[in-house]
Amino acid sequence: MRVQILCVGQVKRDLRAPVEEYEKRAARYWRLEVTQVPDGLGKGRKGSDEAVKKAEEERLLSRLPSGGEVVALTRSGVPMGSRALARFMEERANRSVRELSFVIGGAFGLGQGILDRSTLKLALSSMTFPHEVARLCLAEQLYRAGTILRNEPYHKGP
Repeated sequence: MRVQILCVGQVKRDLRAPVEEYEKRAARYWRLEVTQVPDGLGKGRKGSDEAVKKAEEERLLSRLPSGGEVVALTRSGVPMGSRALARFMEERANRSVRELSFVIGGAFGLGQGILDRSTLKLALSSMTFPHEVARLCLAEQLYRAGTILRNEPYHKGP
């Protein structure tokens, strides 16, 4: 199963190294592909929050594989613990889901088209995070899910 992290914007500054590290670790367990689309309306262009969200949504939709399963990360989504995420990933792999995409929006969230396309709306937290932090948390949880499924000693929680 190919797992895609599809996100708006690049990771900047101090979070770049930890994000890359956890994505590298997660890739030991999943065929991981990270796809970034530009944020905003384009260089120097200004617009409303809705116009920005719509432009980002169009870019995200164009990068989703057809026929794949989509998980939209949104704070209004379903909360899921680490073991539940591991079971979710295992179920998808056992059902021969070929493509599983986790989508992280920009500053204004995900557009309705992405939410409608998703089979699961997942909450990392009810708090709002910058997309870089959400990407770090998701990559770490994908790594953790892999270690849980292989009974490796990384996960200490229930």
